[in-house]
Amino acid sequence: MPGRERRRLRADDRGFVTAEAATVLPVLVLLVVALVWGLLVMIAQIQCVDAARAGARAAARQDPDGAVVAAVRATAPHGARVTVARKGGQVHVAVVASPPGFGALPFELREEAVADAEETVGARPEGAGS
Repeated sequence: MPGRERRRLRADDRGFVTAEAATVLPVLVLLVVALVWGLLVMIAQIQCVDAARAGARAAARQDPDGAVVAAVRATAPHGARVTVARKGGQVHVAVVASPPGFGALPFELREEAVADAEETVGARPEGAGS
């Protein structure tokens, strides 16, 4: 009798593995999707950094604003907004992009680079003695 009872208990457990897999599988898929999306966001942030630096270098060389924006757009994520400003002897280039994937997320990717304009690099301040 103990052998029959043991077999009957195992027969009652037959659906548990399927039920557990059906419960865990969607969670695993969601986790993989979240990891891939996070990787895409990090790649877009790095593109913003590279684009802002390229734009700052171009602006520091005194390239026209159109050429600076073109240099930024060549590296920036699709649809990024570019702002170029000159303040004193420095140029500021800001790149703002939406994160990839879901359109209605409450944050944006933003990066800014600053460079000294070439005419001011190594120049002496006014009034400095010789």
